[in-house]
Amino acid sequence: MSSENSNYNPEEWVTHYEKSGGVSSPSYDETIKYFEKFVRRTKQAQMKSLGYSAKGRDIKYLVISNDSDFTPKRARRDGKVVVLIQNGIHSGEIEGKDATMLLLREILITREKKHLLDNLVLLVIPVLNVDGHERISPYNRPNQNGPTEMGWRTTANNLNLNRDYLKAASPEMRALLRMFSTWMPDFYIDNHTTNGMDYQYHISYAMESHANIDTALAEWGNKKLMTEVISKVESEGFITGPYLELKGGEIEQGITSYPMLPRFSTGYAAAQNRLCLLVETHSLKPFENRVRSTKSMNEAVLEYLNANSEEIKKLNKQADLKAVSRYSLKKQDFPLILRGNDVSSPYLFKGLKSFVKDSNVTGSGVRFYTSEPEDIIIPQFLSSDVIRSVKIPFAYLIPKEFNEIVRVLKLHGVKVRQLSNDIKLNAEKYRFSDVQFAPYPYEGCQRVSYKIKASEEEMFFEKGTFVVVSGQRALKVIAYLLEPESDDSFMAWGYFNQFLERKEYAEAYVFEPIAQKMYDENEELKKEFNQKLEDPRFAASPGDRLDFWYRNSPFFDERENVYPIFRVMKKFKDN
Repeated sequence: MSSENSNYNPEEWVTHYEKSGGVSSPSYDETIKYFEKFVRRTKQAQMKSLGYSAKGRDIKYLVISNDSDFTPKRARRDGKVVVLIQNGIHSGEIEGKDATMLLLREILITREKKHLLDNLVLLVIPVLNVDGHERISPYNRPNQNGPTEMGWRTTANNLNLNRDYLKAASPEMRALLRMFSTWMPDFYIDNHTTNGMDYQYHISYAMESHANIDTALAEWGNKKLMTEVISKVESEGFITGPYLELKGGEIEQGITSYPMLPRFSTGYAAAQNRLCLLVETHSLKPFENRVRSTKSMNEAVLEYLNANSEEIKKLNKQADLKAVSRYSLKKQDFPLILRGNDVSSPYLFKGLKSFVKDSNVTGSGVRFYTSEPEDIIIPQFLSSDVIRSVKIPFAYLIPKEFNEIVRVLKLHGVKVRQLSNDIKLNAEKYRFSDVQFAPYPYEGCQRVSYKIKASEEEMFFEKGTFVVVSGQRALKVIAYLLEPESDDSFMAWGYFNQFLERKEYAEAYVFEPIAQKMYDENEELKKEFNQKLEDPRFAASPGDRLDFWYRNSPFFDERENVYPIFRVMKKFKDN
């Protein structure tokens, strides 16, 4: 290990991973002590706190800079590209932490990679899911080859942080988003280990390339950057390929790279008009190999970003401006829901020969993989379609009782103000029908699906109502959270399920005379009711028949099945 630092003592900087012969990873306390040495021994590092975990552990991160650019303001002033490197969002998949130790040692201590700080500021999170990291066991990852002990996938509250980016239900994610929106990194690296089938690849990657991200930014990342990164990583002996999701049950049916929802790191970065590189080493490769391949890919990315810093800054700025111009000013349709389609192209898959063996355990055939390489041509599905689009309003109005929703929006960097006076405005509201609650919880939430119908009317909004104007850089985040048809909206996650419940009822013996009077006096309702009687199920249900009249009476709750966030299409002033 060569060094440009005359005061470098190699023994002092040997990591836990290296001391173990490449089979073990340190505890959180030992990890932080190692990273703290960078702060004590160099002028290029500061350690800061993201916040605290559910168990009260301090989630640390490092800021690495050649020019004391330890704040977002200074980094922007000096024109630096800010790169966020995140490890341990799934704490059983931990090689990124050890790889980052080795990489920072070469940047800060041996100085052989010091040039990487010429144009970059690094934000390094050693471990995000710190509580999961300390739930340590050799049995936490049955499909993984080392380290000897590893942490757990989820937090102490059993939440998967890589499903929490948009709704931000966990203290860990809220801490991350606060830092993210403050620094607004130019590039995001999220280090993981994959599961699934066996194959030749040592390391795989994913980056958004669909209508959920700016086209120019996606092309630059997927074609220019990744072409150079893959070449460098493979030159170091690591077989590299795209992150593999099977199209069907067998590899012969193909692999997909469909758009990721903003609940995931890659999809969230796209919502913020930024690129996120998902790094996935293969779980069955030895831990030592996974650490080295992760370091190789992270380093290759930094090399390219450092050499092309002006380009990525320009693309990010343009992506921010284009999002506002297209969807807020020009009112182009915003692509709210994307789904992969069946358009494919041939791909040379580097697999392993396998065979199926009958199993006494499962009672079916189980596929086993050999160590013999097998390259096969399979279809690769990279295309997607816009399934649902929406016109973005001038502003969303949120009643002031939903201040918790507003707190989450602000964590994402969304600017929110409040009405200074009472006001009447023409506004759109959504009404729900065909409501279906998920039969099982997901990430602690009861998700819900529905159909919506929009209507516009003059509405009264009181002083203090929250106003979220769409014409801001976080426009896409706003739409994903506040448009109820979005897969990751507050509504879809069940945050407003109470508005889908009946809160008041009509007793038949009280309401019968009222219903009869309505029947006798309102010809339109009478006609509609008689038509519904042609449905045998309706005709046979006393409750449904009574409910028809209750719903059409002035006693019915006008808020039932109505989304409590409203859309104002035209610009307005309230002062």
